[in-house]
Amino acid sequence: MGRWRDGRGTLTVGTDTSTVAEAGVEASATPNAEPDGSASGARPHGIPLRIAASYRARAKGLLGVDGVDGALLITPCASVHTFRMRFTIDVAYLDRDFRVLAVRTMKPGRLGLPRPRARHVLESEGGAMEAWGLRPGGRVRISPAPPP
Repeated sequence: MGRWRDGRGTLTVGTDTSTVAEAGVEASATPNAEPDGSASGARPHGIPLRIAASYRARAKGLLGVDGVDGALLITPCASVHTFRMRFTIDVAYLDRDFRVLAVRTMKPGRLGLPRPRARHVLESEGGAMEAWGLRPGGRVRISPAPPP
């Protein structure tokens, strides 16, 4: 498996496959996919993504910002907190195949329970993941932006 790097990319929710070109990770088809390739009736969405892979970027996360455009992928990560955060966030715990293990909404000042099988965490503004159709058991696709 390749190494992750800080940067930008695109998050696609409701796809039938999950491929990460930079990391060399590939997952199989979603078991509950609809004929159009979407999971559980959700349509695929291209969502702006910021990737935090270095210690410094993972530690900073969403601290000191008033909102997030799209989502933040923190990798590797199995738990998060919202201490010193200014807004409510949605948190999705992902396994190594980018399957969603759990989706939680966390208010500021909370400590999330560690998820032993989680390898990555997605963070977004509160309510965004429900609007995207992100649910436990589904898969997401992470496409890193090409280097400049």
